[in-house]
Amino acid sequence: MHMADALLSAPVAGVMYVASAVTAGISIYSLHKEEKLSDEPTFRKLPTMAVMAAVVFAGQMINYAIPGTGSSGHICGGMMLSALLGPFAGFLSMIVILAIQCLFFADGGLMALGANIWNMAFYGCFVGYFLIWKPIVSSALFAKAGERRANRLKIILASVIGCIVTLQLGAFSVVLETSLSGITELPFKSFVLLMQPIHLAIGLVEGIITAAVLVFVSEARPEMVKALRRGEESKGRLSFKGVIAVLAAVAVIIGGGLSLLASANPDGLEWALFGNAEEGYSENMGLDEENFGKDSAFAEKAEGIQEKTSFLPDYAFSNDAENPAGTAVSGILGSVMVAACAVAVCFAGRFFRKKKQADK
Repeated sequence: MHMADALLSAPVAGVMYVASAVTAGISIYSLHKEEKLSDEPTFRKLPTMAVMAAVVFAGQMINYAIPGTGSSGHICGGMMLSALLGPFAGFLSMIVILAIQCLFFADGGLMALGANIWNMAFYGCFVGYFLIWKPIVSSALFAKAGERRANRLKIILASVIGCIVTLQLGAFSVVLETSLSGITELPFKSFVLLMQPIHLAIGLVEGIITAAVLVFVSEARPEMVKALRRGEESKGRLSFKGVIAVLAAVAVIIGGGLSLLASANPDGLEWALFGNAEEGYSENMGLDEENFGKDSAFAEKAEGIQEKTSFLPDYAFSNDAENPAGTAVSGILGSVMVAACAVAVCFAGRFFRKKKQADK
């Protein structure tokens, strides 16, 4: 669902940057407030934040085919992150992931980064957490099944519903932002009728993947899962370090190995725009992949910046795009980068908070 700059006008892109920046500011303030009220400082979330950012980055590299459509999809990760980090830390982690993808791997337009953050992070981290995840997993649903089984069922239910709903909202936002930008080649109704059903299927698969990860964590260390009801049966089967080690290994295996098996089919947005006629499927909107959307001075400047910063464009070596090693290197290096950046953000926040307290 990473939007290209050509799908947005500069004013719409600017509004989305402001919306995402304001939400980021609220998230930083809310984390600071949470730390004051909590016995566990935000700093202690560092290992989970780092490893989960790496897992989501690596997971986004694997496009899974949607049978019978000629399309593919990948996880967004907002629901997964907010379930383990909370919505505010989850949103900031998603910003780190999307910014690194954009700047160093040319995945998604730089002018469109604010919109991509909103579409892929806001709904999963906030709508998904507060309206779906928290009400379901903190409820007394399936109480007769026993605590452990009930928690497992609630996690599966919340993950699947949450991913489906939030991807539907994100997909509709893409259509709305594009339409407001005046991309006349994309009739609103036709675009909606292509985007919503394909992202329904993509959201279902993401929900299953998210549920699998969160069920594992809940069985291993239930206290790591936000809002989960815990009682005497909720005893971890692994140490905290053990869980972090498993998740780190998962990120490396996915980014460095399984990413090579990703589907070559276009993702949901590309499929809606360009179709997949080469493989015998529909042309859908039938846009020209080399010439679509709008050109603007802002988009040209953004593209120029990306050309200078992206050392592994499209997750491949710039001088040898067909070499599969480029994908593996991108997966491992990108996972390390987002993990390190997530840690750096936390350290920076902690430093400025201490400095502010010292100045008082």
